[in-house]
Amino acid sequence: MSVGTKHADGLSGCLTQPVSMAFTTPPPLGDDQALAIVAPSRPPDATKLQIGRERLAGLGVETRVFPTADPDRDEPASPAARAADIEDAFADPEIGAVMAYTGGDDQIRVLRHLDGDALAASPTRFFGYSDNDNLRLFLWNRGIVSYGLGVHPDLVCDADLHTYTERYLRRALFEESLGRIVPADEWTDDWFDFEAREPREWDDTPGPTMWVGPEGDSAEPVRGRVWGGTFAIVKWHLQTDRYLPAPDRLDGAVLALETSEDVPPPREVGYTLRAMGERGLLERFDGVLVGRPRTNAPPLEWDPDPDEYPAELENVVTRELGRYVPDAVAGFGYDFGHTDPSFPLPLGAVATLDPEEKALRFGPD
Repeated sequence: MSVGTKHADGLSGCLTQPVSMAFTTPPPLGDDQALAIVAPSRPPDATKLQIGRERLAGLGVETRVFPTADPDRDEPASPAARAADIEDAFADPEIGAVMAYTGGDDQIRVLRHLDGDALAASPTRFFGYSDNDNLRLFLWNRGIVSYGLGVHPDLVCDADLHTYTERYLRRALFEESLGRIVPADEWTDDWFDFEAREPREWDDTPGPTMWVGPEGDSAEPVRGRVWGGTFAIVKWHLQTDRYLPAPDRLDGAVLALETSEDVPPPREVGYTLRAMGERGLLERFDGVLVGRPRTNAPPLEWDPDPDEYPAELENVVTRELGRYVPDAVAGFGYDFGHTDPSFPLPLGAVATLDPEEKALRFGPD
């Protein structure tokens, strides 16, 4: 089993070697800095935005709402205006973090308007996922670490901010790295009804599982920078082929995937991984992280079984890994992405998957 940096010739370095490619983890939010709320996808609902700001204030975080996140907007700003908002927030020295209000479905149109050099000149901690993984993958290409979680739904559902989400959000805002990730004790697949505001039902979590390829050694961890995010967004980037990194920059990386409220049929996930394998991309990853999948979603074109879907998803992922990267380590059922509660998955950060301890850690580089 390889640990550390996998080189283009398929050989691997030892764990003590530095992970390839220079990355910057933007500095933590300063005491004299505010967090900017932007809307790279959709504009906010005024009530939900206010709840999110109040809960951030409870963490000691001052917030500033940028123009695209004006709740009086009926429609998203133009892609160019959304890009300008992001650049302005990054460039402002009084802003120490930037958080997207929510996701959407067209942020990929914003990327062509972004000045990557300007963002790299003022690296700032960005928070968002789902449609915002478009921007996060763009930042990855510039060597900037970014984080999951957004204002809605993560900070505004339920009567209080979940203690698990709060714990890791605090680390992502104020500390150098997330450190070891402890699985949540409970989770829910229920949607929160903002009109009824009734408590959701929570279930005990079975905890994550790990798979070690047939050519792997279960005693050895893998360590690499995280690339990926929401499955639909990763698939868009593969399809457009405009914002993918050079393939060798993925050598030794850890592929992260979570399936969102789209709940794609497992076979679709398998087909995409197979295409990555035929393209020579899948074999470059030393590890894979799969988020806990949700199955309760808006009307779908198929009817997923909530009890069987996680295992079906795991089966197709491990099948394709076994075909294309049989020495990989894969972890399933982690609390990131479209699941409650969740931790802010840091794209670009160094992740260590230890199959012997079934442990997941982020940082230090």
